[in-house]
Amino acid sequence: MALLSTLKPGEVRVETEKGVESIYVSGGIVEVQPDVVTIFSDTAIRAHDLDESKALEAKQRAEEAMANSDNGYDVGTTQAALAEAMAQLQMISNMRGKKL
Repeated sequence: MALLSTLKPGEVRVETEKGVESIYVSGGIVEVQPDVVTIFSDTAIRAHDLDESKALEAKQRAEEAMANSDNGYDVGTTQAALAEAMAQLQMISNMRGKKL
């Protein structure tokens, strides 16, 4: 029997024969079976490919959109964009060995 669960934006660690690799996912669904784990996500980026300047820009845009809630932006979409940007920045910070 498989276990299904949702994922929030953040880090997924993949362990292989070569070691552990960190991957950012934008959220999604995880299916766990006895011999395999499958992740379904709209976005997956290797940690070393994350772009701090793009994540900071996305965070700023989302914060501005939330501050100007009368601008017609969907609040749920804006909150999701902010969560994704914050998760990327947290991974970048963790790679550098410091807390965000």
